[in-house]
Amino acid sequence: MLFGMHEAQMPGVDGRNLLSRRNFVRGNSKLQNPLFFVANTEERLAKTHPLRAVKRRADEVLQQMGRSFDAAYSEQGRPSIPPEQLLKALLLQALYSIPSERRLVDAINWNLLYRWFCDLDPDAAVWDATTFTKNRERFERHGLVQKFFERVVATALVEEYASNDHFSVDGTLIQSWASMKSFRPKNEPPEPPSPEGGRNPSVDFQGERRSNETHQSTTDPEARLARRGRQTAARLAHSGHVLVENRHALCLDIRVAAAAGHAERAMAEKMLRHVERRHGVKPKTLGADKGYEAGEFLRTVEEDLRITPHVPISAARVTLRGPAGDARRRMLNRMKTAAYQLSQKLRKKAEQLFGWMKQPGGLRKARHVGRWKIQQVAYLWAAAYNLLRLANLEGRKATP
Repeated sequence: MLFGMHEAQMPGVDGRNLLSRRNFVRGNSKLQNPLFFVANTEERLAKTHPLRAVKRRADEVLQQMGRSFDAAYSEQGRPSIPPEQLLKALLLQALYSIPSERRLVDAINWNLLYRWFCDLDPDAAVWDATTFTKNRERFERHGLVQKFFERVVATALVEEYASNDHFSVDGTLIQSWASMKSFRPKNEPPEPPSPEGGRNPSVDFQGERRSNETHQSTTDPEARLARRGRQTAARLAHSGHVLVENRHALCLDIRVAAAAGHAERAMAEKMLRHVERRHGVKPKTLGADKGYEAGEFLRTVEEDLRITPHVPISAARVTLRGPAGDARRRMLNRMKTAAYQLSQKLRKKAEQLFGWMKQPGGLRKARHVGRWKIQQVAYLWAAAYNLLRLANLEGRKATP
């Protein structure tokens, strides 16, 4: 050090860096893992973590389903994986966008947060991914997934988070797992092996007319060729339909059906009747887009269900005669009211629900073949969405 000068004042020496070198000693990582350790997941997880409220609500619903679980399993034999753990693991798959069940099992194996959510001890062995496959049919046979979803909806209605006055309905397309190359003519004999080899031969559809009446997918026979608009490409898909309440955009029902032109209106009527029968709820108004403007559907909603429809009519003047034409003319006059404008603004919450389920949830393209399997996934994803919404609403209500 130069005489009369502090080391921090020397040319080329940063006093702050020198001070940090003096106050901190480089730490060394331990190369040998400890044989035993103690970890409390309750202390590691933040008190305000939204997964706490999701788990508490999910556990309350699962406790109410004890009789349903007992009826689905035998009284004799080897103990199985608790269905409560399997359902909560699938909730994690939806909440954290885990792409597959194998990745889900792998994540539960090393993630303490996931183990805590599924009620697994840190040293407990995790089940195999095929456990979901083996229990999927059991869940469908006894309707366990649907019961879980409906109990979540009932909880939202009892706690008055869900409105019972104003609903909205919407539909979308869920892309099938099948490839367009599997869309072959019906009753066509199997093709000989491709001379190119492999499982992805080159196929030229140029000039070939294909439709649902003459063709069918060999991979997913229930999928149909459909598209959302004239400017979009047709794809093999199923149709998804939701019924939401307008206050907090909670999903009250969700259905998966064939991708047909009349599926939206048929599923809307079916969901409205189911919610009234299951939960005793009949809304005052129903908002929808112009895909629901058919006169017969408007008449059914208005006269049979006693609900005021708020659906845009694309025509400036209705010429159709009869009860269906009268329903369209009444709807055309109703479009001038402020209630219709508000309903059309709030019905976009159904589109937000589809956006969450498709992007973070991964329901844009089905991961399973078979409509009943996709319906199970839809129920679970909608239940996860409702539980997350309820947790956020509860936290917002508790905040002064």
